[in-house]
Amino acid sequence: MLFSFFIATAQKHTDTLQEIRVKSKRRQQVSADERINTFSPGQKIKSIDSITLQQYRFQSVANLLAQQVPVFVKSYGFNGLATLNFRGASAAQSQVYWNGIPLQNAALGLSDVSLLPVSLLNKVNIVYGGSAALWGSGNIGGALVVENAQPVFDTAIAVRHSVSLVAGSFGQYQLGLQSSVSTARWYVSANLNGQLAENNFIYTDNDGKEDKTRNSKLQSGVAMVQAAYKANDKNTLSVTAWYQNYYREIPKALFESVSIKNQRDRSTRLLATWNRDGERAKLHLRTAYMHDYMHYRDSVIQLEPESVTQQVYAEAGIKYRHNPHHQWILFAPIHISLLERRMKNDVKYQYRYALAAAYGYTAFKEKLLVAANLRGEIINEQSILLPGINAAYSITFWLSIRGNVQRTYRNPTLNELYFDPGGNEQLKPEQGWSKDVGYTLKTNPSNRLVFLHDLSYFDRKIHNWIIWFGGGIWTPHNIATVHSHGIETENNLQYRTGKWTWHIGLNTSYVLATTEKSNAPNDGSIGKQIPYTPRYNGQANIGFTYGVFHFNYNHTYTGYRFVTVDESQYLLPYNTGNIQLMYGKQLSAFRLQATAQCNNIWNRQYAVVNGRPMPGINWLVGLSVSR
Repeated sequence: MLFSFFIATAQKHTDTLQEIRVKSKRRQQVSADERINTFSPGQKIKSIDSITLQQYRFQSVANLLAQQVPVFVKSYGFNGLATLNFRGASAAQSQVYWNGIPLQNAALGLSDVSLLPVSLLNKVNIVYGGSAALWGSGNIGGALVVENAQPVFDTAIAVRHSVSLVAGSFGQYQLGLQSSVSTARWYVSANLNGQLAENNFIYTDNDGKEDKTRNSKLQSGVAMVQAAYKANDKNTLSVTAWYQNYYREIPKALFESVSIKNQRDRSTRLLATWNRDGERAKLHLRTAYMHDYMHYRDSVIQLEPESVTQQVYAEAGIKYRHNPHHQWILFAPIHISLLERRMKNDVKYQYRYALAAAYGYTAFKEKLLVAANLRGEIINEQSILLPGINAAYSITFWLSIRGNVQRTYRNPTLNELYFDPGGNEQLKPEQGWSKDVGYTLKTNPSNRLVFLHDLSYFDRKIHNWIIWFGGGIWTPHNIATVHSHGIETENNLQYRTGKWTWHIGLNTSYVLATTEKSNAPNDGSIGKQIPYTPRYNGQANIGFTYGVFHFNYNHTYTGYRFVTVDESQYLLPYNTGNIQLMYGKQLSAFRLQATAQCNNIWNRQYAVVNGRPMPGINWLVGLSVSR
């Protein structure tokens, strides 16, 4: 009433009020993991928006990242392995995490991102640069952090269902089923997906003749079930079970005359999490069990190796917010991995125990954000200390700068140590330091015209770099010191008018990853780019949204990839053009969503990896009905 009285009094003297502009900063919660939200202010983090995830929901994470993120995805073709290369790091130095749990195969130390369906995931974040203090040893180049949807509790019983049908080129078909039931206390969901594909595309061989891939079928089944119980407003318990089974025939490479190879991958992942949210303190306890089975068959040379690995991961932690300026997190992870060597009839173990802490400081009305991180880790009988610090400062409302310094470290994997034949138990761990700095320039996201420009410079030197080489039997060796440095940019422009929203974006990456020192005499690698690390990599996007219709044209460029350490052999650069369409409509109680993708629309002939041709123009159409 007093406020209304003063307003009325003021209006006796003037008919207008002075307009004021209010500016405020809202820190985005891009992840359920506080390591990303709170304790990584100085690291570059790329979050894939929900619209893009919907456009790629019927594809793999490998396709999503290759087309939308300046991270090199090393793909061995259809039905082949696909691994990540962050800023010139090897596949084993680029980590993948699922709901905070490391997802790497215990033997190989890497993740095949072609086996990760986008349809299972709700959030996808890319953390650039090493942060072993927060994420554990092995995190050298960067991390892919994927998450499922958080449980949703309703005051009344809510039931939701969704059915998806997909068809595409080369005899590809998918069927997806999703259901969830939620009450005030319980949440249960199930996500099932099946896929069949012939993958019999036409390619050009080394003699310039057209041929069609054979022995290239794919069959997969994936199931994920989540259950959560909300005991009260503070305590929530959730359990997730994830099972997937992939059978892949492996077509012949260009240097092979025939192939009857195939591979079976089976994975079982169980995760239980307890969260307690208090006014100042948040506690969590998570434990996971993972079982991975791989059976590779090559009847031509009578080779049938089997790999069976198991992992147990447990972590307890607490985050405490003392006041708006000071907060910290303390957590203790335990990670046990084992490899069954069936040829030797024995089991090899790797134990990791750690205690990690991070302190976050905020000052000058949230303009300055600082995080200091420290981890002490024991790997079997070896102890290491992994410090790191990162910070960000907002110079103005539209310009901010950041910096990150971390010690990096990776212990040899179980395969590198004990693979039979070829393992090397004398390997030393890879280690070094990584640094990166950058700035972000962006306008207010509520403006009609929104502009974003981000630039990062990184520098990393790794000693005792592990490389496999040999003749009949390949063996890993500590052979080199590798220096990686370069620049990444992200540029986006968005304009809104009426029902229309136009966008254009360009992501670029320039990476120099060269050998500074080699223990192999006269190998010609000094000063040369390490194999399969393109110097230039980039993606461009242009499109629009009109109401519920989305259109995007994506163009990718990947530069030269050297096949040998002395740069004597290489693969030519390639461009691909890709189109994504999406349309949604509400029909009474049903929600209809249609998506379509056309990849490699210019029908380019190319290979990401030597001798493994990629398909020409291909399409994928999906229809989803939900209620």
